[in-house]
Amino acid sequence: MRRGVIEVGPQRYRESYGRYFEEFTVGDVYEHRPGRTITENDNIWFTLLTMNTHPLHFDHVYAAKTEFKKPLVNSPLTVAILVGMSVSDVSQKAVANLGWKEIRMTAPVFAGDTLYAETEVIEKRLSKSRPEQGLVTVKTIGRNQDGVIVCDFERTMLIWKQGFGPGDE
Repeated sequence: MRRGVIEVGPQRYRESYGRYFEEFTVGDVYEHRPGRTITENDNIWFTLLTMNTHPLHFDHVYAAKTEFKKPLVNSPLTVAILVGMSVSDVSQKAVANLGWKEIRMTAPVFAGDTLYAETEVIEKRLSKSRPEQGLVTVKTIGRNQDGVIVCDFERTMLIWKQGFGPGDE
């Protein structure tokens, strides 16, 4: 049987996503695929949804007068897409995101760019107050289609140990 599938009865299977605390190893790197091409509409909708009305995100005339020469993708959209790409590998079994740090936007992202992400496990430890859970800290790096790093960040999550999470019945 392939990874990510559990047997729930005779000749009956259920997909299972994510990793339990025990399945994380410090130093492991997960490449998240497929990539995600950001469209102009993605950027406009996200900009409007979040009420970020900076013209650099949707005004082509304004953007043409800047060093970028065209609208930039809203930075929180870039982060959100990279996080989303990592969920099935990294946080599908999370109880909660506990913290974010060192969020860096290292190169501009434009409509039409395709993002790829990878995540390295940099720390893990058992929870001191929740014996059925552990803390995992990861660093995610986002690259564009040319391999240029556009964003990186660290986040710490509280992750279920095997046999304790919802749906582990």
